[in-house]
Amino acid sequence: MHKTVDLRSDTVTQPTPAMRDAMLAAPLGDDVFGGDPSVNALQEKIAGLLGFEAALYVPTGTQSNLCAILAHCQRGDEYIVGQQAHCYRWEGGGAAVFGSVQPQPLNHQPDGTLALDEIDAAIKPDDAHFARTRLLALENTLGGKLLPFDYLRQATQLAKNRGLARHLDGARLFNAAVAQALQTGSDAFTEARRIAGCFDSVSVCFSKGLGAPVGSALCGSREFIARAHRIRKMAGGGMRQAGMLAAAASHALDHHVVRLAQDHALAQRLADGLAGIPGLQVEAPQTNIVFVDLTGAARNQSAALLQHLAAHGVQATGLYRLRFVTHLDVDAAGVDNAVAVIRQFFNS
Repeated sequence: MHKTVDLRSDTVTQPTPAMRDAMLAAPLGDDVFGGDPSVNALQEKIAGLLGFEAALYVPTGTQSNLCAILAHCQRGDEYIVGQQAHCYRWEGGGAAVFGSVQPQPLNHQPDGTLALDEIDAAIKPDDAHFARTRLLALENTLGGKLLPFDYLRQATQLAKNRGLARHLDGARLFNAAVAQALQTGSDAFTEARRIAGCFDSVSVCFSKGLGAPVGSALCGSREFIARAHRIRKMAGGGMRQAGMLAAAASHALDHHVVRLAQDHALAQRLADGLAGIPGLQVEAPQTNIVFVDLTGAARNQSAALLQHLAAHGVQATGLYRLRFVTHLDVDAAGVDNAVAVIRQFFNS
C-alpha cells in the first residue's frame, strides 16, 4: 500500500516539526495595535528581502490582492489584468464588488504574458465615457509559468510611462525566483528582489510552496501600505496575536526557499513519467505545476480518471484542466505512484 499523495495544490502542506517549534516559541502581542513583535519582524524581513519600504501581513493572498488594488485605485477606476490572473478570475470579483474598481481583462499569450501592444491599447483616454485606467496587475508565476524577466521590465516600464501603477501577484514569487536563478546563475533571493523591483507593490504568499499554514504579505511604499492597512481593517484582516502564524512564515523564508528547486524537479519527474501515454497531452512544467489534457477517445474521461486516482490514494484537481502540483509534502515515491496509477487507468 502506498501512502496518499496530495497533488491538488501546494496549499495543502503541513507545518514541519521545526516550523511548529518556531510557532510555539514566537513572542506575541496585539497586531491590531501594531504590537506583535513576530508580525513586525516578518513585515520588516519580507520588505527588506524584496527592496520595499514596508509590508503588511494579511490572512490570505486574496485579501492581499484586494488591499493592493483598492489602495492603488478609487471607485470608477480600472485595472488591466490577464484573463487567467488569480486576482481577476479566482477571487470572486472582489475589486469590483467591494471597491467598484473595474477589471479590464486581456487574453494571455502562450507564454503567459500579455501582449505589450494590447496593454497599451487597453489604456483608456481621459474621457468621461471611460473608467480611469490606473493599474497594471501581473502574476508570476502564472499557472506555473515563469514570466520572462525582460518582458516584466518592458511591460512595467510601459505602464509607468503611461502613468499606471504596477502590482504583482507574486503568490508563487519564490518559485519564479528559483526558476529564474537557474537561468542567470544567481540566487533565488537576488532574483526575487529583481522581479519585485519592477513593481510598485508585490503580494507574496507564505502558505503555498513555502509551506506555512496561513498568510501572505503585501509590500510597497510606507504611504501605500498605510492605505492598504486601512483596507485590511475594513476587510476584517486584523488578527490580534498573529505572531504564531507570522513566525511560521519567517521560518519558511529562512528555510524553505532554496528547497523549492526540489518541487520543480519532482514536477519534471511527473511530466516525464506521463510522457508518451496515449490520450494524454502533458504541458512541460517550468516550476511546480503540471497541466495535463486528455485527448482523442479519452477527452471526456477526466472525471473517471480523477475518481480512479482518488480510489488509489492520489489526489488531483480538474476544475478546468487536470492539474498536479508538487510541494513540501510530496516525494519521489509519491510522484512515481501517481504515474503508475495513471498508467494503470489508461492500460485498463
